[in-house]
Amino acid sequence: MSPPLEQTPDCDIPCRPGRRDRALKRIPAARLALQNCRLCAHQCSVDRSAGPAGFCHAGPAARIFSAQTEVSDELELIPTFAVALSGCDLRCSFCITGAESWNPLAGDSLDIGRLAALAATALNRGAQTIMILGGEPTIHLPSVLEMVSVLPEKARLIWKTNAHGSAQARALLSGLFDVWLADYKFGNDDCASRLARVQDYTEVVRENLIWAASDSELIVRHLLMPGHVDCCWKPVASWLSRSLPAVKVNLRRGFWPGWKSNRHPEFAALLSPEEARRAADIARENELHLIE
Repeated sequence: MSPPLEQTPDCDIPCRPGRRDRALKRIPAARLALQNCRLCAHQCSVDRSAGPAGFCHAGPAARIFSAQTEVSDELELIPTFAVALSGCDLRCSFCITGAESWNPLAGDSLDIGRLAALAATALNRGAQTIMILGGEPTIHLPSVLEMVSVLPEKARLIWKTNAHGSAQARALLSGLFDVWLADYKFGNDDCASRLARVQDYTEVVRENLIWAASDSELIVRHLLMPGHVDCCWKPVASWLSRSLPAVKVNLRRGFWPGWKSNRHPEFAALLSPEEARRAADIARENELHLIE
């Protein structure tokens, strides 16, 4: 069982006592895992310790394409000092960050000491949380554990993920993050395969979300996409209502047809007002706990 969230006398936000020590102890296992990498649900079983390999084409060391305070996330999480790691295990045609998210060589080498200093400065200047995201950070768990081991233990840590990790990844992440902020992108495996080149998406994501809700606070995001309200949002909403009825849900309407969206005819236009109203009706019918 993961450690509980606690209130400490000199900390008025949820903390995970001993988080740094747990992260440090898991680094050797995470590095070893790269030799037969199965950190994400692709289960490539390649040796990433020797260099770039597998579906994500990532090597042993993470790179950062952005590290800055941001205010575009959920209201209860901002301002957040967001650290974006390059590379991803999905290939979403509509990816908002595009090349940086797909390319594990984008950005700068991870400098643990400098990152810790930047995070501390951001917190001192008013950031409420620290968020680790991507791309997809799960593919970089050795580097992530190094990061967690130097970040302020009193900081509220957010794990921003596509929820496509493996059981091995969950074991390495257990008890480290205060909030899992998870994207539930597709309501069926056909759309996931066509739009993100991923198989068995529904089973994997649901398994990860149920686990995350038991390990930390969970916030689920769903990006409304034109032409996908009934095939994607409706089944997502229905499953959340049945399986995680108390979970916070952010129904996002900011779809933009960027990156490689022109491969898909339905992305030639933005989400229509009628689709937005239909999505809101579905949320109400399922009595979801919506947040902004």
